[in-house]
Amino acid sequence: MKKLLLSAITIALAITVSHHQAFAFAKGEQDCAKCHTLNAEQARDVLKAIIPDVKILGVKNGPINGLWEIAVEAGNKKGIMYIDFGKKNLIAGSIIDIQTRKNYTQASYEVVNKIDVAAIPLGDAFVLGDKDAKHKIIVFSDPDCPFCGKLHQEMKKVVEKRKDIAFFIKLFPLPMHPDAARKAKAIACAHSLAMLDDAFAKKPIPDPKCDTKIIDENIKLGEKLGISGTPSLIFPNGKLIAAALDADKIIEEVDKK
Repeated sequence: MKKLLLSAITIALAITVSHHQAFAFAKGEQDCAKCHTLNAEQARDVLKAIIPDVKILGVKNGPINGLWEIAVEAGNKKGIMYIDFGKKNLIAGSIIDIQTRKNYTQASYEVVNKIDVAAIPLGDAFVLGDKDAKHKIIVFSDPDCPFCGKLHQEMKKVVEKRKDIAFFIKLFPLPMHPDAARKAKAIACAHSLAMLDDAFAKKPIPDPKCDTKIIDENIKLGEKLGISGTPSLIFPNGKLIAAALDADKIIEEVDKK
């Protein structure tokens, strides 16, 4: 049972959907703060039996009556969970309004996972587009990831359409791809976008010509930011989307107010 609950929690913490919304509750919901209360310490006491290292980031009334919404962090992952007012049940999953299709859980998830883009060093990144473009999108990419290759072609379409958008690519080889780290280091040493294109085209990549720490630093940074898969895009507003978006969707995300 404990393993099952932990699996559910892992899934809940890993939810990523591409719709950007504000951290909000359903309109017209009943405010039960006067009849039921739960603070961060109490929420941690409820959850610690299942997630010993849980950190409570915030507690609010949930989007439906009878639930608290808890923003949590565990194992460098942030997510949203719900506890019923009786403190007997934990819900790890999305709450979606059937009529409007609004995903309240995802809206909250995006807020707690917002990234401070100013804290991400870009000096070693590969730049696709004008480095001085108004809108900078940071991309964590793996040279052996087929979805990264697909996204890369869409990124090229974006910079052709929009000169005010540029991509800053940080190589982030995944453990599931045995040769990705070697290729990433070779590409980093050459600092060659052409070589990255070759990798996506499955052409041979030579061994690294230098001893670089860039890739190791990218991996540490990605883990700190909660990135565990590729491709992952970080938009100028700090929104993280882990998906191979098409060009129009990328532009749509940039233009959202």
